[in-house]
Amino acid sequence: MGNENTFEEGMVLLIDKPLHWTSFDVIRKIRNIIKIKKVGHAGTLDPLATGLLIVCTGKFTKKINEYMLQEKEYTGTITLGAVTPTFDLESEPVDMKDYGFVTQDLLERIAYQFTGEIMQVPPIHSAIKQAGKPVYLAARKGIEVKMEPRKITIKEFHVNYSELPVVAFKVVCTTGTYIRSLANDFGHALGCGGYLSSLCRTRIGDHTLESALTIEEFVNEQHQKG
Repeated sequence: MGNENTFEEGMVLLIDKPLHWTSFDVIRKIRNIIKIKKVGHAGTLDPLATGLLIVCTGKFTKKINEYMLQEKEYTGTITLGAVTPTFDLESEPVDMKDYGFVTQDLLERIAYQFTGEIMQVPPIHSAIKQAGKPVYLAARKGIEVKMEPRKITIKEFHVNYSELPVVAFKVVCTTGTYIRSLANDFGHALGCGGYLSSLCRTRIGDHTLESALTIEEFVNEQHQKG
């Protein structure tokens, strides 16, 4: 490629993570293209989420924590009338309930309860470590996992019920927020259950998804430079 030195010196890449890719799949692909090992990302997106992944290379990997602490914005959908063990579509919906009573006014009132500084329990199907191992490994084996609530801040939570049971939303939040947990807790507070059915990260700090490249665009750009 001829530009390995640039990546070693440090670059910040804005990538639009594809659906079904893990965040590490993106890192592995970029490492293969730019031929350096020192590549990392600032904040994991689940395989079923898409959107902005900030990737740092070379000396700029020192900036990862700085980006991870920045405010994040997401858009997506919550499907009402059922729950899932993973709080998203990684597992099958169960416990079907009627959602016919839900109105836009009710959605807004419940969403308002989740804005501001709140305590949130992360999902047991997450990569948070207990005793040195990710808790999802125990959860998958059916071992009971106890998660401690964490203090987070939801700065904005907008909802629109126009296509029930699917509710479109936009969230602006601090680092450490699990949107899957928010979807599950929101459905529980409504009384009909709900799970995260799609998610896209649209902003981290001042960096927006509009400025991000798809993997294909990044690959093509590097080939042209090469």
